[in-house]
Amino acid sequence: MKRIPIILDGDPGHDDAIAWVLAKGSPMLDIRGVTSVCGNQTIEKTTYNAQRICTLIDLHVPTAMGRLRPLISDPIIAPTVHGESGLDGPALPEPDFELEDMDAVSLMAKLIQESDEPITLVPTGPLTNVAALLMAYPELKEKIARISLMGGGVQYGNWTPAAEFNILVDPEAAAVVFESGIPIIMAGLTEKAMIFPEDFERIRALGNRVAVIVADWLEFFYQFHRSLGYEGAPVHDAVAVAALLRPEIMESQDLYVQVETAGDFCKGATVADFNGALGKAPNAKVLMGIDRQAFVDLLVEAIATYGEGKA
Repeated sequence: MKRIPIILDGDPGHDDAIAWVLAKGSPMLDIRGVTSVCGNQTIEKTTYNAQRICTLIDLHVPTAMGRLRPLISDPIIAPTVHGESGLDGPALPEPDFELEDMDAVSLMAKLIQESDEPITLVPTGPLTNVAALLMAYPELKEKIARISLMGGGVQYGNWTPAAEFNILVDPEAAAVVFESGIPIIMAGLTEKAMIFPEDFERIRALGNRVAVIVADWLEFFYQFHRSLGYEGAPVHDAVAVAALLRPEIMESQDLYVQVETAGDFCKGATVADFNGALGKAPNAKVLMGIDRQAFVDLLVEAIATYGEGKA
């Protein structure tokens, strides 16, 4: 089986963390590097969290810190969702490796330049680093196979009525990415990517250290969402990884998506042209739904690879 070379980019975050656990647990993916981005928390905190997650899952690949802030906008953080650390909940190991002596964009460019085959980017936070890469190294576009991102919502938002958090944090960066011409898989908001409390216990019962921590992450993440009336924890970020592993469990539409970068009410909205009114070719494969049970099974299968343990 030929493995897919990828770079993970995110602002972990409980949902990013679970996405990375899924990626590392799959034999189909060859993770070449990890980069952090300012989003759920400050870049210092998301970078520290990225290092702790990588240490937990024994992912020792080149890792670099992203830009201090979005391209233009002021940072937006989400302590009400992910806690003051950006990854509150269970105790995690301290980082057992050092960051690369270069920034995220430089590391991405280096890994893409050195690769013998096109690399897939998997950003699960704001698109700041990816946009900066495309602007600084436009000649590398042809060496990027696709961008499988978590961001946006073509029907509603989650931070404002119109905008999903990752896109709202850096809409200018998102606009650069969506207009890049690179194939995009858009894993946006869908209530079908839901992990229920009984699934938490199924994961915990695997018994290994990663399984117990993932179950605790889900419990913490669910506390916030339960207050909003959710029946489980929506783990949208992991869908951006799952789309590479099991595309057949996804419902999708090829659509032209544009990003609103201004406006009092719709800044950060990802507006999809469902009826072809603009006459433009689709620029994204928009994931509209997912087989929830198959998604859970995929997560459990990946987490089981981290070993056996006592439930």
